[in-house]
Amino acid sequence: MNTNIITPAEVGDIFRLYCEKFRQRYNLPSRHIRAMNAIKDCRTSALGSHADICDKCGHTRVFYNSCRNRHCPKCQGLNQTKWVDKLSANLLPVKYFHIIFTIPAELNRLSLVNQKCVYDIIFKAASETILMLAKDKKHLGVDTGLVAVLHTWGQNLMEHPHLHTIVPAGGWDETTQYWKYSHKNFFIHVNVLSRVFRGKFLSLLKKAYQENQLKFEGEIAPLKQVKNFKQLLDLLYNKEWVVFCEKSQKNYTRIIEYLARYSYRVAISNDRILRIENDRVFFRWKDYEDKGKRKVMDLDAVEFIRRFLLHILPNGFCKIRYYGIFASSNRKTKLKHIKKALDRKATKAKYAGLSWNEVLLLLTGVDPLNCPKCKDGKMIPVEDTSKAVMKSNRSPPK
Repeated sequence: MNTNIITPAEVGDIFRLYCEKFRQRYNLPSRHIRAMNAIKDCRTSALGSHADICDKCGHTRVFYNSCRNRHCPKCQGLNQTKWVDKLSANLLPVKYFHIIFTIPAELNRLSLVNQKCVYDIIFKAASETILMLAKDKKHLGVDTGLVAVLHTWGQNLMEHPHLHTIVPAGGWDETTQYWKYSHKNFFIHVNVLSRVFRGKFLSLLKKAYQENQLKFEGEIAPLKQVKNFKQLLDLLYNKEWVVFCEKSQKNYTRIIEYLARYSYRVAISNDRILRIENDRVFFRWKDYEDKGKRKVMDLDAVEFIRRFLLHILPNGFCKIRYYGIFASSNRKTKLKHIKKALDRKATKAKYAGLSWNEVLLLLTGVDPLNCPKCKDGKMIPVEDTSKAVMKSNRSPPK
């Protein structure tokens, strides 16, 4: 089917227009179907509506319900803001590194077929690398921590699993009871980080293979044979793996906001999508192989959906994890002790325990419950939405 130009366009528009065509071509796991249906129906009549009425003038407004799916580009803004606030309250008053762990492209397809297993290995290998090397007296000899966030996509929406971490520039020396700083330009040299990460990752991958935790389907089916899997391991052991470390930054909020921007969405944000035209989706992307130039890519709409769904996470999978001094088991003990030693008063996240409207009031200075008509009343929920729609004499907005 040909379509007129739709601009601006959103992921939900693409799913609504082409999901049936996509289903005719591909068989989907249930979690992909649930995510696609949620995004397709988000803030439409399919999910019903809710209404508010002013307690003074009776003005009524009606809204379609949100899907609240964690993969939906529309539903994570407030969660992102609250996460940044909570993490900022827990961090120490020191400089931080933004360290990125990547795996070779030869593992992309294996990780796609074995998402939970391989993604868990990335987390485990990267966190153990940081904590072990920091503890080693040849490097720092300290206890440190990290917050790790998994991303699974590249700018072209294809599979590209990598782990973003925020790591303090140093760690706690138990012997001296002081904070020991690392070099300002690197936590531990990236060559050391990458080789230890490579060794830990491949050791864990080999163990998963020996314990039959891996599946081999489609183009990676030959890896089921021991000989072929060993050849892959040999190839990967002989490659230099890429670990990237930015210079330490005192303003760690910038790093957190960067991580949050990518962590509370999947694959692509709606503001990168330019238009839908003749069954193709046009979107902005950054070509890192061409000096990071910003370009426009267009994909067949069905292919766009396929690439987006590559990044639907396994049920219950946690993509943000905390280790070392930032682990939940250490926050009220070791982390609290270090904060006190660094003369950092215990701080509480300013949005903790607040309702959505209270958070928005603090963010914008505007109370979303104030009546937009009389400016004096408060908008309160209406139990019977159908009557509210009739009273408002209009359909709920998209």
